[in-house]
Amino acid sequence: MNQRMLRHGGFVCLSFVVILAGRVSAQEPVTVKLPLKKVVLFNSGVGFFEHRSEIDGNAQVELRFNVDDVNDLLKSMVVQDQGGRVSTVSYGSKDPITKTLKTFAIDLTANPTLAQLLDQVRGEQVHIDAPNEIKGAVLGVERRKQKVGENEVIEIEVLNLLTDDGLRSVSLAGVGRIKLVNEQLDAELRQALTILAMGHATDKKTVTLEFKGAGNRPVRVGYIQESPIWKTSYRLVLADDESPFLQGWAIVENTTEEDWQDVDLTLVSGRPISFIMDLYQPLYVPRPVVEPELFASLRPQTYGQDLAAKEAEFAAVAESPPPPAMPGAAGMGGGMGGMAGAMGGESLARAARRGRVALDELRAGMNLREGVQSVAQAAEVGELFQYAIETPVSLPRQQSAMLSIVNGSVRGEKVSIYSPNVHAKHPLNGLKLINSTGLHLMQGPITVFDDGVYAGDAQIQDLPPGTERLISYALDLDTEVAPETKRLLEQLTSVKIVKGVLQASRKYRRATEYTVKNSGNRAKQVLIEYPFDASWTLTNPEKPAEKTRDLYRFALQAQPGTPAKLLVEEEQTVTQQTVLTNLESQMIVIYLNARVVSDQVKEALREVTRRRQQLSELAAQQQRLEAQIKTIEQEQARIRQNMQQLDRTGDLYTRYVKKFGEQESQIESIREQIRSLIAEQAKQQQALDSYLTSLTLD
Repeated sequence: MNQRMLRHGGFVCLSFVVILAGRVSAQEPVTVKLPLKKVVLFNSGVGFFEHRSEIDGNAQVELRFNVDDVNDLLKSMVVQDQGGRVSTVSYGSKDPITKTLKTFAIDLTANPTLAQLLDQVRGEQVHIDAPNEIKGAVLGVERRKQKVGENEVIEIEVLNLLTDDGLRSVSLAGVGRIKLVNEQLDAELRQALTILAMGHATDKKTVTLEFKGAGNRPVRVGYIQESPIWKTSYRLVLADDESPFLQGWAIVENTTEEDWQDVDLTLVSGRPISFIMDLYQPLYVPRPVVEPELFASLRPQTYGQDLAAKEAEFAAVAESPPPPAMPGAAGMGGGMGGMAGAMGGESLARAARRGRVALDELRAGMNLREGVQSVAQAAEVGELFQYAIETPVSLPRQQSAMLSIVNGSVRGEKVSIYSPNVHAKHPLNGLKLINSTGLHLMQGPITVFDDGVYAGDAQIQDLPPGTERLISYALDLDTEVAPETKRLLEQLTSVKIVKGVLQASRKYRRATEYTVKNSGNRAKQVLIEYPFDASWTLTNPEKPAEKTRDLYRFALQAQPGTPAKLLVEEEQTVTQQTVLTNLESQMIVIYLNARVVSDQVKEALREVTRRRQQLSELAAQQQRLEAQIKTIEQEQARIRQNMQQLDRTGDLYTRYVKKFGEQESQIESIREQIRSLIAEQAKQQQALDSYLTSLTLD
C-alpha cells in the first residue's frame, strides 16, 4: 500500500515536473527565419524591404545589417504581430567595444594574461586541476623566482588559494583547468568573450526581434534601406507603314546581403524626400560639475528650563487627545511595514491605471494599419507612380537584372529639329513622341531603330501618360537650314509729359529669316527652335507650333528640292523717362521735329526751353560778377603787398589807400548784385518747378 502510494506519488511528481518543464520550454522563444517577401525600390536612393511569415507561440528573429544601414533601420522599421505583441527590438551598441567590455565584472579590454585574469576574481571560488582537483577562494597571484640549473633563475607565477585545508600555492604552469564556481561571473566572462568575438566583424550588426504571443499568426517586419536607384532604358522601333513600337526595361540591382527568392517587386517612379539621421551613435549630454557647498557646523546650544510654566505645560499634555493610530501600526516594525504596504499598493494601483490610460492613448495615436493605408492612398492619387512586377522575382545577392515594364505601340511623328546651338547647318532627325502607353515613363536612354537598322540614341525626361515630348537621335544630313538676321529697326511711337517727366516710347523690331533646303526624296516637317525672350513680343507668325520655357518652335513643311522660307519677327516697346530739366538740347530738337509728338507737348518743350535759357543767363551773369570780385581781390593783394614797402606819409601810399577803398566799395556793390541774381534765380526756378509739377500732356 505504502509502496503503491509511493509509486503513485512519484508518478504524480514526475508528471508535474514534465508539465512544468513543458510550460517553461513553451515560454522560451524559438529562433525562426523571416524570409524576404516584398521589395519596393524608389528613385531617391532607398528601398523598402518587408519580411513576413507565420510563427507559433513565442519566437525570435535575427536580421543582419551593415553598420551603415542601421541608421535607416532605426528611423523606419515597422514591426507587426497580428495576434501577439513585439516585446523588444535589440541591437548592438555603437559605443567602442572597449567601453562595452568595461561594463562587465571581468575586464578583457587590456588582453589580460591568466594571472591578470585571476587577479580580477580575487575572493571568488574556483575549481582547478593541478593535476588533482582543488577547490578554494582566490587570494591572488604572486611571482616567485625559481632556480633552473646551476646559474639560471626564472620567474614563475603562483596562484594562492584558501581551501578548506588551509592556504595552498599552485604554480600556474602546472594548472590544466580553472573553473569559476560563481555561475553569474562565469556567464559574464562568456558574454564578454562573445562581445569580443562580435567586434571582429565591425561592419555587421545583428538586430534581434522578440515576438510574444500564442498560437499560429502572421508577423511582418518592414524597413527602409539604402539601395541603388532603379533605372530604365528603352528601345524604339520606327517604320514608315507602322506605328512606333516602344519596349522599356527596368534595371534593378540586389546589393543586399540576402538572396531574393520569389520576391514581390515594385518599382516606384518619383522622388520622395529621404535623408540620413545618425540615430545609432550614442549621444551624451555634457553636464556641469557642481561642487557641494560646505558650511561650518554650529555648536550645539543648551538652554535652561522655565520652571514658572512647568505646571501649565504638563496640564496641556494631559488634556490633549491621543494621536490616531496609523494603518497597520501595531508596533514600530508593523506600523512602518503596514504604511509602506498601503502606500505602495495605492501608488502601484494608480501607476497601473496611468499605464493603461497611456497605453490606450498610444494605441489610439499610432495605428500602423492606418499609416500604411494613407501611404497607399497617396500613391493612388498620383503622388507616385509604380510598376508592380506581376511575376515574383528571384535575384541572388550582388546580382542585377533587367525586367520588362513597357512593351507596345505608341503614337509618334517623324520630324527634323533645327537648333543653331546644336548644329548651325543641319537639323536633327527626331520624333514627336506621345506617351499613349497609359504608364509613367521614367527618364532614360532610348536606342532607336529605323527600318530595322540602328539609327541612333536619344534620351527622355520623365514622361507622364498622355504627354508629348520631342526626341532626337541623329544628324539629318539631307536637310540644310540657313538663318539670316535682319537689321534692327527703331521707331518713336509716342511722347508725353507726366508731372514734368517726359516719357518717350520707342518700338524696336527685329527679324530672322530661315531658308530650309530639303535634298531628300520625301517631304519633311522641320521644327525650328528660336530663343524665347519675355521682353519681346512675337508678331510673325502669330503663334508658334510649340512653346517651352526657353524656346519657340516653328513648324515648316519642306518639300524635296524646293527651298522653304520662314520669317520670324518680334517687337519690343521701351519707354524712357527723363525729367525735363535734365533733358539735353539735342533731344529737345529731335522731339520738336518728330511727327508723333503733339503740338501741346511741343509748346511745353519750347516753354521749358525758354525758361531754362533765362535761368542759364542769370547763372552766367552771376559767374561774371563773381569773376570780377576775384579780379579785384587779386588786385588788392598786389596793392597790399606794395603798401608794406612804402612810407605811410608818402603820396603813393595815400593813393593806394584811396584805391583800396574804392575797390571795397565796388566789391560791396557787386555782391549786392549777386544776391539779387541769386534771389531771381530761386524765384524763376521755383516758378519752373511749379510749372513742371502741374504739367501733364499726352
